[in-house]
Amino acid sequence: MNKLKLAVLISGSGTTLQNLIVRSEAGTLPADVGLVISSKDGVLGLERARRHNIPAAVVEWRRVRDVAEFSHRITRLLAEYDPDLVIMGGFLHLYAMPEEYLGRIMNIHPALIPAFCGKGYYGRHVHEAVLKYGCKMSGCTVHFADNRYDHGPIIVQRAVPVLEGDTAETLAARVFKEECEAYPEAIRLFAEGRLEIVGRRVKVLPKARERRGDE
Repeated sequence: MNKLKLAVLISGSGTTLQNLIVRSEAGTLPADVGLVISSKDGVLGLERARRHNIPAAVVEWRRVRDVAEFSHRITRLLAEYDPDLVIMGGFLHLYAMPEEYLGRIMNIHPALIPAFCGKGYYGRHVHEAVLKYGCKMSGCTVHFADNRYDHGPIIVQRAVPVLEGDTAETLAARVFKEECEAYPEAIRLFAEGRLEIVGRRVKVLPKARERRGDE
């Protein structure tokens, strides 16, 4: 199986990016990160890319502040690289993707969609909302992105307990541990050609060997 070409969109520290880089270099992820695009300059995620000799670009939202132009600049950079899959890793802005990228862009959200998601629900804000509501469970969701915040078809979800005495930081750490497993799982399924989008559902197909055995 050939490795996927990944482009990763970030807005901050790039912890998700680092997870994917480490797994790729260890040979446990069938993908290589070949391009990083950040919506902010001077963030740690760009430094992580440089440390691993990964080309990086910046499309600063604060300088553009227009979804159409912002998205056009990102699309132009992606077109030059021609990735198999685009990964959103802590990317905080709406990317109005062209039709050809539908089903080729994944996002991860630190809650169990459709709970605590949408515009304004990111990072610490998500975990604070979960705790304020008194939830007993939280988790993370990997989904195909579309042109709405945290809305596309769900690929993988992982749950974690919310413990007595949890803070936003302790809950975030527990959720992120699952994110580090869920995103690679979704990418592997995509690489194996085992994801089929049917309406709002993502069907996970059996491995080719198993399908042949059923014939």
